[in-house]
Amino acid sequence: MAALFRRLCLLVLTEACYDEFFVKFNFFDVPCLRAALSKGLGLAIVGGSILVKVPQIMKMVKAQSGEGISVAGTSLELTAIVFNVAYSFVNHYPFSSYGDGVFLLLQTAVIGMLVFLYGGATKKGVLYILSVFTITAVLCSGQLPIKFLWVLQASNIPVVFAGKMVQAVTNFRNSSTGQLSAVTVTMLFLGAMARIFTSIQETGDPIIILTYSVATFANGVIMTQVLYYWNVPAKTKKE
Repeated sequence: MAALFRRLCLLVLTEACYDEFFVKFNFFDVPCLRAALSKGLGLAIVGGSILVKVPQIMKMVKAQSGEGISVAGTSLELTAIVFNVAYSFVNHYPFSSYGDGVFLLLQTAVIGMLVFLYGGATKKGVLYILSVFTITAVLCSGQLPIKFLWVLQASNIPVVFAGKMVQAVTNFRNSSTGQLSAVTVTMLFLGAMARIFTSIQETGDPIIILTYSVATFANGVIMTQVLYYWNVPAKTKKE
């Protein structure tokens, strides 16, 4: 039982912090408390990301429509996710610091594909998702210079902002958020905000911290629109 408890604790604690808490009984060690909180929050974000965009996907499938979903905005968001996952993976950062990106990548790629499928462009939809997986595999292969991946990660700042703003402009022009899921948008906002703290604690990488800061602001804009346009139907083609 004690061995199992130790093993579970080591999922969020280092050996040193485990000894600090459960051998020395020093439960107020600030560095260890911060590290444990960051690791636990990171794992919680990764766990939550497994389903974070499922409400969005289900809403689209139920409506058989991709109305209100910007392909350009989705693609820019997907680009940012791929760059972040590749940069973090090649740098050997803890999975708890970027694992949510892996699941967001898969789900966002499906959303992009569905927009094409429900728009009557099946071949484009299949090509879209295959291209995403191919590019991801190449970037994560470790064959590219780390400096090149750093540049890609740095480019995430304008990419993330532009992607969300494209969606925001689409929402504004339609006076509606269409098939955007309020649950998904809210979870993305909260997840990005939490990632600022976990990135500071687990990677200390300024470029990643800045990226999540911009993502928090951009997701906040979309979330505000979802609340503002709640239950407002999209403009008709005639309008």
